[in-house]
Amino acid sequence: MSENPVVRDVDTVNESEVFDGIVSMLAEMLAEFDVDPSEIGRDTEFHDDLEMESIDLVALSGLLRERWGDQVNFAQFIAGMELEQIMHVTVGQLVRFVVDSVNNPSPGGEDQP
Repeated sequence: MSENPVVRDVDTVNESEVFDGIVSMLAEMLAEFDVDPSEIGRDTEFHDDLEMESIDLVALSGLLRERWGDQVNFAQFIAGMELEQIMHVTVGQLVRFVVDSVNNPSPGGEDQP
């Protein structure tokens, strides 16, 4: 597969390009499990539908940062959620988080853990 370009010099991103990028990441990560990327939609849940475990989410977090920069902090995204909410996070929720993080970075956000 082709490498995902880093989008750090772009001022804004839109939901469509972020969705496509995330689907590409998921397809690559889950290739050995025969996941059909065309079946991944915005309502697809990481745990229930894709059967991703916490270690998979850690790997995805790293890919998100590589692609869109340190302002996309997955740990911060799920920090305020209860376990039950985390288990049902959807691709669409993550897309909106990435778009918001890139388009409206918080001051000093890149220095956050």
